[in-house]
Amino acid sequence: MKIDLMRLLLPFIRPTPIRGPGLQRAVARALVATAASLVWITAPAGGLEAAAKPLSADAQLERVIANVGRGALTNAIGEIDRLIEQFPNFRLAHLVRGDLLLARVQPIAALGNSAYAARERLDELRAEARLRVRAGREVPPANQVPRYLLQLDATQTSAIVIDAGRSRIYVYAIENGTPRLVRDFYSTIGKLGIGKERESDRKTPIGVYQVTSWLPGNRLPDLYGKGAFPIDYPNARDRLLGRTGYGIWIHGVPSDTYARAPLASDGCVALANPDLEALAAYVRPGATPVLIARQVEWVAPSVLRAERETFLAALDAWRRDWESNDVERYLAHYAKEFRTSDKDIEGWKAHKRRVSAGKSWIKVALDKLSVLRDPGAKELISVSFDQDYRSSNLSQRTRKRQYWAREGTRWKIVYEAPAQAPVLALPESYPAGARAEVSTAKHN
Repeated sequence: MKIDLMRLLLPFIRPTPIRGPGLQRAVARALVATAASLVWITAPAGGLEAAAKPLSADAQLERVIANVGRGALTNAIGEIDRLIEQFPNFRLAHLVRGDLLLARVQPIAALGNSAYAARERLDELRAEARLRVRAGREVPPANQVPRYLLQLDATQTSAIVIDAGRSRIYVYAIENGTPRLVRDFYSTIGKLGIGKERESDRKTPIGVYQVTSWLPGNRLPDLYGKGAFPIDYPNARDRLLGRTGYGIWIHGVPSDTYARAPLASDGCVALANPDLEALAAYVRPGATPVLIARQVEWVAPSVLRAERETFLAALDAWRRDWESNDVERYLAHYAKEFRTSDKDIEGWKAHKRRVSAGKSWIKVALDKLSVLRDPGAKELISVSFDQDYRSSNLSQRTRKRQYWAREGTRWKIVYEAPAQAPVLALPESYPAGARAEVSTAKHN
């Protein structure tokens, strides 16, 4: 069962009162703006009831709208009542119920015909509805994957890809090196949008991050719902670019709320509490990557494999040239704009030449390799690995972070340093009186 969302959405986009025999059809068209993306876009064989998993709140809302489309207004009201009984704080569902009841006695113009609701709140619900409908129409292309997931290490069995411009979270499982979409969720982002640059700008960052820990909801203020997954903003690249701010979390919503408006946080990403609990099944703190994009770029798996092979060849050439102890050949892999924590390219070259002069042999092995394109910059790759370094006078194992960028036709290193251990930071929105309590929360 496929649904032509755009055709049904027209009265919602252009709210003109409808009268006459087409009333029920117009109700369906107006209410379809509340339909969220389903876990499936085409119903499984045997109908929605044949699905292996219980229907989500969004899927139940879709059934309401399907009943309206068939002219079964009484059935639709019964469905919406059951939905509200299960999720009593789903405000969008309450808005739909009000429209269904109103449609029995008078024409409706569009979603949200209450004369008593605050205009600002209605606008927020309409914005949420638009994004949910858009996600249903603009599903990830068949047989395509996000361009960012070049290679994950063995501990990274899934990845979170956030399309911030669409307020959508996609969860990918990694199977034989190829990402497979397993879930997607509506989400809230910063009040002033995306592209965080400074503290208190109320924006959600763009880039490559990692879930660092899990904070259970029973140790957090109600604002964060069932819990929170902090991420490591600002990362090394953010700090190099002078970006400030702290405490970016993926978290739930207050207990009296099913979902927040699309632009409602101080920079965090917020999900409905049932969705956060579903997301948690795929998250491994300390391993799961989080890629936040303005708009996800999709490619065929064959393109992803080709780009992976090209980059891995460049990475291995760097490793082999380091092992050769030919310092000039090794340094040719570093870009003119290279930076490390305390050196520019000239300082780095001088340091490496001094070190190399004291070596008679070098061996380098890379393990737990993660290679991710950065959604926030053109032709930039974030690389993390365990580096096992052995030489004639030193042996050490280090977790390392690099950024590689195109310089002409070659991939070159623009940043390199040992990876820093994450530090838990509370969001700017965190209530002052509750700050001491989070220190006892479970971080793992």
